Amino acid sequence: MTILINPATGEPVDEVPDSTPTDVAAAVRAGRDAFTHWRDTTPADRARLLLRLADLVEADAEELTRLEVEETGKPAAVFRDGELPFAIDNLRFFAGAARSLDGTGAGVLSSGYTSALIRRPIGVIGSIAPWNFPFIMAVWKIGPAIAAGNAVVIKPAPATPRSTLRLAALMAEAGAPDGLLQVVTGGAGIGQALVTDPGVDMVGVTGSTATGRAVMRGAVDGLKRVHLELGGKAPALVFDDASLADMAFGVTMGATYNTGQDCTAATRVYIARSRYDEALEALHAAMEQVRPGDPWSDETDIGPLISAAHRDRVHGFVTRASGRVLLGGKPIDAPGFYYPPTLIADADQASEIVQGEIFGPVLVALPFDSEEEAVRLANDTPYGLASSIWSADVARALRVAHQLDVGVTWINDHLPIASEAPHGGVKGSGFGKDMSQEAVQEYSVVRHLMIKHAAPEARDSFRPA
Repeated sequence: MTILINPATGEPVDEVPDSTPTDVAAAVRAGRDAFTHWRDTTPADRARLLLRLADLVEADAEELTRLEVEETGKPAAVFRDGELPFAIDNLRFFAGAARSLDGTGAGVLSSGYTSALIRRPIGVIGSIAPWNFPFIMAVWKIGPAIAAGNAVVIKPAPATPRSTLRLAALMAEAGAPDGLLQVVTGGAGIGQALVTDPGVDMVGVTGSTATGRAVMRGAVDGLKRVHLELGGKAPALVFDDASLADMAFGVTMGATYNTGQDCTAATRVYIARSRYDEALEALHAAMEQVRPGDPWSDETDIGPLISAAHRDRVHGFVTRASGRVLLGGKPIDAPGFYYPPTLIADADQASEIVQGEIFGPVLVALPFDSEEEAVRLANDTPYGLASSIWSADVARALRVAHQLDVGVTWINDHLPIASEAPHGGVKGSGFGKDMSQEAVQEYSVVRHLMIKHAAPEARDSFRPA
């Protein structure tokens, strides 16, 4: 049994039974049974299920908000008015994408034969979701997999399982066949059991880079497909012609949204030396305006970190950091696991605070002297998920964007996403795309059909066509 703690109070709010490896095996078998029927449903059938699910999620907004806020501590308004509507839009997008998952009509590739390339589902997908965005990440795992014709067994993070359990109940209410979507709960051992179960055909994970490596090791013996959306260390590059007011607002939002517990968070800001001091002042002023507080208050901008252990981890990064702490830097003395927006200047590029994923509301600022140096510094971490460029020079922004080793680059903004746009990274940030038509394709496999239509002819011996 796992006791769930409200990060805003430090008090228990609920408890959830932990699954066993036997439960995982049973869930996978049930998923296999469901898959044998679901894979042959029409795209329209899959779309109707996802559309019904979207409607039920929309009607259940109050309960889903309660579960998410109690487990994560994020502001209710942020989830209710932002993340939840976006998750609903994701489901409706995936419903449409289910009807657009076409193969390529290859035509005649060899004389006397007609070829067709078709997409088919993979099988049972073992999904592992994180604690920072438990509901929306579950949607990103389940939506494209179901749209492509697969069955799903999903394991939410131990601290945040209830919104995923609620989503599975709504899926059943929407008319999903028994076994199509199942939830197993627990920690790393249950995740390992899911990854290594021989009935799982593909594993999809959002989590840390260390988690991704462990999943890949577990998937090797079964030669399972792996989809990894992992950590990040997003740089923001601020050139000398940037609007500092817009930059300060956008980078502060990027650094503190969800209390910085976001793999695409702006964590490093590189600033042209000629504007460095001015930009630091603008960032300091903007970050001072960010209000930690009660998640149920409309005055609150950010909530607590997920746990006392994570708060201590974030604070450890800050206390060990080189450079100057210009703002924040100490846990907030209040119930719950609060940490203030923190701005650090002049850390060493090779230091832990610049290279490591902090996963808290901490922004590190460093100067650069040339475009080439800015690109080099931005690419100089193990990660490659997201980035932003701040400049009035469109040609320079595009030129720099093409040199960044990341999955997404925003120009004069940081964080916006759309259901139609793929989300995923390179290098230590993993591979595979969430959202968009690309995600649905990730959960399918291309097959080649080759049909002989030429008149038969006598052959003296076998030869390839």
